[in-house]
Amino acid sequence: MHVPVLAEEICYWLQPKPGGIYVDCTLGMGGTSLKIIESAGNNAYILGLDRDPEALAYAEKNLEPYMSQVKLFNGNYSHLVEFVHQAGFERVDGVVFDLGVSSLQLDKPERGFSFASDGPLDMRMNQTQGPTAADLVKVLPERELADVLFECGEERFSRRIARAIVEARKTFALDTTQALVAVIKGAVPHAYRQGRIHCATRTFQALRIRVNQELDILQPALQSAISLLKEGGRVCVIAFHSLEDRIVKHTFRGMAGKDHPAIRILTKRPLLATQQEIERNPRARSAKLRVAQRLAEGALSL
Repeated sequence: MHVPVLAEEICYWLQPKPGGIYVDCTLGMGGTSLKIIESAGNNAYILGLDRDPEALAYAEKNLEPYMSQVKLFNGNYSHLVEFVHQAGFERVDGVVFDLGVSSLQLDKPERGFSFASDGPLDMRMNQTQGPTAADLVKVLPERELADVLFECGEERFSRRIARAIVEARKTFALDTTQALVAVIKGAVPHAYRQGRIHCATRTFQALRIRVNQELDILQPALQSAISLLKEGGRVCVIAFHSLEDRIVKHTFRGMAGKDHPAIRILTKRPLLATQQEIERNPRARSAKLRVAQRLAEGALSL
């Protein structure tokens, strides 16, 4: 089973209790939800959301002993309020977000998230919905493509890479991960190709974020999560890169700094994984956890 990141810290800050209602907005294989149930003394109720039908199937299997306490939905957290109400709840005790792509998705070449192996350039978290990364690479104008790489991937050679992609697609289809990697390698300086981070990393991140609209839906989802919390309830968010973490930080600050604040920020700085966890699970290296607590019911309306 995939090892969830910062699961102990999530349980410490979420403070699961018997009879509590918790929403796992990025269920994955269910590891974090399992920890929450066990931490609450096996009496918590979990509402789990995930875009990926394959992830939901794994989670259902892993959570099988507790399925009487679990309700799963195939969908993304932009519809969080609807899913909670559909499950029969008005308010919840806690909400968890573990942002980004999962190991389940990264480790399968046919999903196209990773350039470690060749595969179709897909990158959709739900493979039944929306355009693929190959579709974007095929149709986006050069300037728009460069903007995507810069804004969603912080790629400093975004314009060079976009220009190279537009030229390459005139002669062959960029529909596999390795075809795209080859174009990127040919577009960037030699020193960049030899850098600590693979030269395709930021481009792949940018395309994945754009395909799945990850940054567009994050702030509204955080606001929805806070609106659903009972007084004293908590929201825990794990981000893996600066773009996500910046949105979380600014959303929390905006909702904590008003005349009638809706939340209190419990983590002045993002919490990081311990060295021991990083050694066990290298994915935890870039994880940042922020936590906020809901204040008075009247501070924010649904």
